[in-house]
Amino acid sequence: MTESLKNLEKILHYNFKNQNLLKKSLIHKSFDNDLNNEKLEFLGDRVLGLIISKKLLELFPEEKEGIIDKKFANLVNKKTCSEIGKKINLKKFMFLGPSHNKLIRSEDKIMGDCLEAIIGGIFLDSNLKSVETFIFRFWNKYLKNSKTPLIDSKTLLQEHSLKIFKQLPQYYFYKKTGPHHSPIFKADVQIPNSKKFMGIGSSKKKAQQDAAKKLLRSLKII
Repeated sequence: MTESLKNLEKILHYNFKNQNLLKKSLIHKSFDNDLNNEKLEFLGDRVLGLIISKKLLELFPEEKEGIIDKKFANLVNKKTCSEIGKKINLKKFMFLGPSHNKLIRSEDKIMGDCLEAIIGGIFLDSNLKSVETFIFRFWNKYLKNSKTPLIDSKTLLQEHSLKIFKQLPQYYFYKKTGPHHSPIFKADVQIPNSKKFMGIGSSKKKAQQDAAKKLLRSLKII
């Protein structure tokens, strides 16, 4: 095994019995279209979801399913996986072909997939307990942060408006601009006794969330 992979194992705090699993987890399809980490990533995504969902039920036994689902989504999404991948400098260890720079998928997505492939590799190399140890080591900070209630801006504004005015916020679709593959949406929101606030996002939903956040900030609620 190369010195580079030994260094990665030290960072991961896990030594692979089957070194081929570690190497395969680091191979992007731009390097080898046939022998790559896609299937390990598929497995790792499911293993990560199982372990995180089980942990959330243990941490929040009285919480509603909807809130648990939001916490889960924040813990297993590609953003979180890519953040962890950056912290352990995964790209340094990956096998990437020159065509990866031309892919629509971002570098963050590639690193997030690689981290999930490593999870799949550890599972096949050992057992669920070893994967739990690995995940809790790197997801510990995110699990702690998940103890803070996660309420999105639209929900928070709706709760405020119903409580004070007994009315729902009014959203108005403003316009859509930009190319078809990368549109920009604009939307306004207003509640009684407030001015309209415009939000911008890559989808109508995100634009509405942005508008709601701006209105909440004007009310000093967030």
